[in-house]
Amino acid sequence: MAARAWFILGLVVAPVVFASLLEGGAAAARPPSMTQQQRQQVQSLLRRLNKPPVATIQSPDGDIIDCVHISKQPAFDHPLLKNHTIQMRPFSYPRDLHNGSNIAPQPITQPWHQNGRCPENTIPIRRTKEEDVLRASSISMFGKKRPGSILNHNSLEQSVTSGHEWATASSSGDRYYGTKATFNLWQPNIERSGDFSLTQLWIIKGSYSGNDLNTIEAGWQVYPGMYGDRNPRLFIYWTRDAYNHTGCYNLCSGFVQTNNQIAIGGSLSPVSTYGGTQYEFSILIWKDQQGGNWWLQVGGYVLGYWPSSLFTYLADSASRVDWGGEVASNPNAGQTATQMGSGHFPVEWFGKASYIRNIQLVNPSNYLQSPSGVSTVQQRNCYNVQNYVDSNWGTYIFYGGPGRNPNCP
Repeated sequence: MAARAWFILGLVVAPVVFASLLEGGAAAARPPSMTQQQRQQVQSLLRRLNKPPVATIQSPDGDIIDCVHISKQPAFDHPLLKNHTIQMRPFSYPRDLHNGSNIAPQPITQPWHQNGRCPENTIPIRRTKEEDVLRASSISMFGKKRPGSILNHNSLEQSVTSGHEWATASSSGDRYYGTKATFNLWQPNIERSGDFSLTQLWIIKGSYSGNDLNTIEAGWQVYPGMYGDRNPRLFIYWTRDAYNHTGCYNLCSGFVQTNNQIAIGGSLSPVSTYGGTQYEFSILIWKDQQGGNWWLQVGGYVLGYWPSSLFTYLADSASRVDWGGEVASNPNAGQTATQMGSGHFPVEWFGKASYIRNIQLVNPSNYLQSPSGVSTVQQRNCYNVQNYVDSNWGTYIFYGGPGRNPNCP
């Protein structure tokens, strides 16, 4: 590959102006016929999600960040974690086959950092507002993905994958204990407020057919229907029953955060520009061999973990790992022009197309290694992916596309 002029994402943050994308403003999102009972349900959910803060920070992008005592975080609302003892740090880290060292720190700054930091023994939580809940299709679906939010490699039945389009690489058939990759950061255009565009990794075991699909997911997404803006945001997700009942975005229940520096669900900036400076950050997820929990590291920060007790199959290991982009839209509205990645196809290459580089897997010996075989899946005329291997970037992909275009009507 030709020499590249790229900038590792320290995510030095410029102020981001918050703009509500609710049609007609926040008031328009409130159904005129909402009953008193429904209003009470919304307020009850907000009380459950928004824990009493030790301190509160107003972010320049419009978010409110609550610094909540680590023992009061939403994870412990989950019935499986009622008596959970917090593990403040992992017992072990995966070893890098290339240099024998851990991941080099890459400091990440988010907009709310301009106005303060959370104290020790607290974690930053993006406050959920009433309008956030009202944008969801229902109170019960707030913070959740729709079933069919991961590509079913065994069957492409429309009943499962309708409304979702992918450009991903995948490694499967072995026992995996985590993955690490470096993600290029963009701000794709979202055509409809109900669409989302994301770039992420998936750690997977189980199936749709048995309603026992287990996943751990992390990456960045632009999702007006969830956050009320079009900023790229750090997100996580998990499920153990194919997205039917369990699991949720970010910190609603399950993930135990131990770090007071990074708000999961918070905005990330600056973003890459077409033909200009490229920004990136790394994500590492691994299963702690001694403790058994699945830990998350973003840049140089170890953020916390998914307790192994949340899962069935992933309580042991994963059998498949995916990396790439996904766009979701209303399947009844026709092909969306929501962009994936930079909105440009992989053939345009570095500085114009989005990439994920240095893709590695954690093997049973707790070493990071390049995948031995990678397959790709894409909606070729709407979004595309190409995978490569070289000595500088290891295993990597370029991916993305514009969505609706003359070849993808």
